[in-house]
Amino acid sequence: MESIQATKQRFGIIGDDPKLNRAIEKAIQVAPTDISVLVTGESGVGKESIPKIIHALSHRKHGKYIAVNCGAIPEGTIDSELFGHEKGAFTGATATRSGYFEVADGGTIFLDEVGELPLPTQVRLLRVLENGEFLKVGSSKIQKTDVRIVAATNVNMAQAIQKEKFREDLYYRLSTVEINIPPLRERKDDIHLLFRKFAADFAQKYKMPTVRLNDDAVELLLKYRWGGNIRQLRNIAEQISVLEQERSISHETLKNYLPNVGSNLPAIINTKKEESSFSNEREILYKVLFDMQRDVNDLKKLTLELMKSGNASKVREENSSLINKIYDEDNNHEEHLASIVEDDDSASDIEVLGIPSKVSEKDPNHSRGNSEEEKRNDKYDFAEEIQEEESLSLQEKELELIKKSLEKYDGKRKDAAEELGISERTLYRKIKQYNL
Repeated sequence: MESIQATKQRFGIIGDDPKLNRAIEKAIQVAPTDISVLVTGESGVGKESIPKIIHALSHRKHGKYIAVNCGAIPEGTIDSELFGHEKGAFTGATATRSGYFEVADGGTIFLDEVGELPLPTQVRLLRVLENGEFLKVGSSKIQKTDVRIVAATNVNMAQAIQKEKFREDLYYRLSTVEINIPPLRERKDDIHLLFRKFAADFAQKYKMPTVRLNDDAVELLLKYRWGGNIRQLRNIAEQISVLEQERSISHETLKNYLPNVGSNLPAIINTKKEESSFSNEREILYKVLFDMQRDVNDLKKLTLELMKSGNASKVREENSSLINKIYDEDNNHEEHLASIVEDDDSASDIEVLGIPSKVSEKDPNHSRGNSEEEKRNDKYDFAEEIQEEESLSLQEKELELIKKSLEKYDGKRKDAAEELGISERTLYRKIKQYNL
């Protein structure tokens, strides 16, 4: 059996963390078998190295090794990519195509981001794992394949199963042996070692002297959270190697390359409960907004029909169910309408429609215009007031959501924009609009 140190040298793995060594040791032990393996860990920790080790040390090493990023293939074509298709199976299928499971027969398939697989594809994959059988898209002929499956994911599988986004039986089939790769922040002793390796590689690549960190910069490097793990560390090393003229890097210089450095030091703050609370509040606000918009649209419909026909009794008969739906459920609807109706002439027409009189009790001393032109103008004013009130309510709610999100993330527009589900550019425009 190959040693851990020899394996790390062979596959270019840097570090001597005990958790990393244990993961490599498990890969070496499981390689000679045909057991399915699930590699877990955060994005950017280097999960792709484990399936390469397993394949290279297995009896399938002379067979094909195919790596598939399940998250990068559109849902409509992933079955065709994995299992192949027959000619004419769908629009654009001009010829029969062999899928990865057919091509990799006798070898190994690495399914990266397996947690992103759609549920119908999960059923097909489960059949391959159980008996090695699959069907091409558009075919009724069962085919056999002999492949070793190694999967990887950065998704919390327990949560995905609970939310019914991933099949529990497939999870247990894939994770006969589970190998976890620790995040970079848990490998403190390896961080500077990795940086030096990357700095040396980029110095050779770009034909320039190697950058080095002074003691304060090394301390900052070790304290940083590294949300993007090894991938982020490598990018930082490349940026510094290319952009900095001075090859001795200080604490202040390094700090300029580390995003959100203040919020990541010295420890991670657990905001799960806070985020959950904000998310629930946002859902409630959205529901209120949608209900208000629906009611206002119904009011617009009634108003326009009244304006067109001029016959309140007829409109009342034809729209009795709509009127009851809006105003007979509870007093809140009456109060909402009272807040947007400011014209007594409009209120009079609403009374004729059978809407509760409470709505129209604004000013008993208000005099009505007698001419037909005044009546028409009043009705148009009423429709404009509804539109203005709807716009105002939506703006107030939008302003409230933006303020809460900015307060939550201490004014960081990028994080606030992600929380609100809008682009950072849109959020910047809204901040200027509301003078925040």
